[in-house]
Amino acid sequence: MSAKNNAVILDRATLGDGVSLEAFHQFPVPLEIYDHSQPGDVVERCRDAVAIFTNKVVIDESMLSSLPNLRYIGVLATGINNIDLAACDRRGIQVRNVERYSTASVAQHTMALILALAGSVPAYARDAVNGAWAESDNFCLLNHPIMELAGKTLLIVGYGDLGRSTARLAEAFGMNVLKAKVPGSGTTAEDRIELDEGLKKSDVVSLHCPLSESTANLIDQRRLALMKPTAILINTSRGGLVDESALVSALEAGRLGGAGFDVLTEEPPRHGNILLRKSLPNLIVTPHCAWGSLESRQRLVDLAAQHYAHFLRV
Repeated sequence: MSAKNNAVILDRATLGDGVSLEAFHQFPVPLEIYDHSQPGDVVERCRDAVAIFTNKVVIDESMLSSLPNLRYIGVLATGINNIDLAACDRRGIQVRNVERYSTASVAQHTMALILALAGSVPAYARDAVNGAWAESDNFCLLNHPIMELAGKTLLIVGYGDLGRSTARLAEAFGMNVLKAKVPGSGTTAEDRIELDEGLKKSDVVSLHCPLSESTANLIDQRRLALMKPTAILINTSRGGLVDESALVSALEAGRLGGAGFDVLTEEPPRHGNILLRKSLPNLIVTPHCAWGSLESRQRLVDLAAQHYAHFLRV
């Protein structure tokens, strides 16, 4: 390997602050680090690279054709839709993502959204500071609904690692857990319930399935209408799973109890989003941060380095 061959991290800033890259400095390949990279930067920055590490930067065939030394792409995430896999396969470039690094963090965030909405915490917090409490005739305010989770039913849509982890937390609160059949999943598990039937029975619905042709707009106007008017919908998976306009209409009309979303159809939402244009007391939107505990992010880096180390040894 010539001295000029190197490895490149294209979007270090997506890993957030506090993460150590020490695991990458053990390798004999020099490492170049960029906080952000635009598509036009990739070829110039990676011209001598034998390995590229990217979270969200797209690597397509036109770039690959100009990177003859490239042998490995490490995706600093689980999703690999930003990589042209077919083009990599034709060129003998190995692509490796990282899985299961954020399960605990995402499940915790999911439960936080459920708890906040079940207790109308955002609405009550606003009333505590906007003068509504001070003007009350009683010592307390009870003007927003509070759902006791014990004995309520949670429908998990996507019973993989994240779904199972969320189910365990919910069961600790005394919830009954149902597992939905996800369209296109091909599961034959006998403990799955038809999605429409599960929506009718559940007090909380939490989405943990991937976005695909079978699951795009999975929760649309028709399925929202199946849910209880007091039910809570949680999405910490992918924005395209839910028809966002239909969701806002259901919330505004009182046909749904609440919604907590950590994902949107466009991220970041540079062109706006209907979920952000509406100030609704029973809607919580967080900026795709469910995965972002320091422990989770460090685990991601360390696992990515382990995968790369394995590649170098083979």
